Amino acid sequence: MTRQRHIVAIGGSSFNADPANPAAERYMLKLTRKKRPAVCFIPTASAEPAEYISTFTQTFARIGATPSVLRFFTRTPDLRETLLNQDVIYVGGGNTKSMLAVWREWGLPQVLREAWRRGIVLGGVSAGAICWFDQGVTDSWADTLAPLDCLGFLPNTCCPHYDGEADRRPSVHDFVARGLVSPVTALHDGAAAHYVGRSLHRIITWTPTARAFDVRQRRGVVVETELPAVHLPSDAR
Repeated sequence: MTRQRHIVAIGGSSFNADPANPAAERYMLKLTRKKRPAVCFIPTASAEPAEYISTFTQTFARIGATPSVLRFFTRTPDLRETLLNQDVIYVGGGNTKSMLAVWREWGLPQVLREAWRRGIVLGGVSAGAICWFDQGVTDSWADTLAPLDCLGFLPNTCCPHYDGEADRRPSVHDFVARGLVSPVTALHDGAAAHYVGRSLHRIITWTPTARAFDVRQRRGVVVETELPAVHLPSDAR
C-alpha cells in the first residue's frame, strides 16, 4: 500500500510564538491517525537552544504526542534509527543556510527523503517551512533577504513571515520580477501550506488575519493571488 506523503510548511506563529494555540501542530498530529504519535524536533537552525526545546517538549506532550529531539551540537545518534521510527518530524526556525550545511555534512537530507517516502509527516516553521522547497526566501544573511536553494522535495519557492516582516513582500515581488525565484507560496504568520505528495492540498490558518498568496510572473507582470484557506478553530483537536 502506498502511503500518502505529507509536508506542512508553517509561515510563522507556531507553538513557540503562541504556545496557547498550537493549532498547526495539532493539525500535523491528526495527519498521522495515531493516538499518541511520536514527534521528533530538529532545532538545528537556531543552534538547539534549551528554552526552544523545552517549549517544544512541553507543548507536544500537552497536545498528545511523545516528543523527542535530534541534536547535532552534542553527540548525534544514528539518524535513520532515530527518524524512521517517528510519526512526525518537525523542523524549527532560525538560519536556514547554516542548518542545511550541517544537515548535508551529516547526510540528513537523504534520511528525510526516506522518511517522507515512508509516510512520516514532515513540516516545521520558518526555516523549517522553506527547507522542503526548491527555493526559499531567507534572512540567513544579516540585513538582507535572499533566495536560497533548498532540499527540493516540493516544487517552487516558499516565503514565510509574509506579513510579519516589512521587507518580505517587496523583496518577493522584486525576486519574482527579476526571475531569481520560481513561483512563490507566500505565507503570513498564522498560515501554513499542506502538501500531499508534491501538490498543494490546502492552506490552513489559525489567526484572524492570516493569509497565503501565490506570487508569480504572468506576461512580464508580477501577479499576487490570494489562495483559499481553511480556518482552524483555536482548539483544533
